[in-house]
Amino acid sequence: MTSTASSSSLPQTVELSPSYRLPIALGLLAIPLAWGQLWVGLAIALFGLFLLVQAATIRLRFTATALDVCRGETPIRHFPYQDWQNWRIFWTPIPILFYFKEVKSIHFLPVLFDPKMLQNCLEVRVPLSSEMTDPQSPS
Repeated sequence: MTSTASSSSLPQTVELSPSYRLPIALGLLAIPLAWGQLWVGLAIALFGLFLLVQAATIRLRFTATALDVCRGETPIRHFPYQDWQNWRIFWTPIPILFYFKEVKSIHFLPVLFDPKMLQNCLEVRVPLSSEMTDPQSPS
């Protein structure tokens, strides 16, 4: 994690550390699958390898105003917090998928980052309002 101090109590920019748990788990799962179904095991192994490369190259940066997705040092997507409507990290015991909804679109990202730091950054920078957590509330 890289952080830059600001005049407020929040660090101005927080970069999440990569987590290789999901790609490694998929690689390990592929081994027994390959014994029974070679093509299924191979497909899972290739997907795990793809996620491993993504974890090594993609970074999430929480800035003061937006979530930036970067490849190395190059920003490739910018998501201003003011456009966010909802977010959730799926399967809390073993977080594997991060979802967030903006005004115009929804996004799903595999959890290739430190899940605790991701949760903390989301709670601080995009706190869930009661409208976000109550699925029955009108939007």
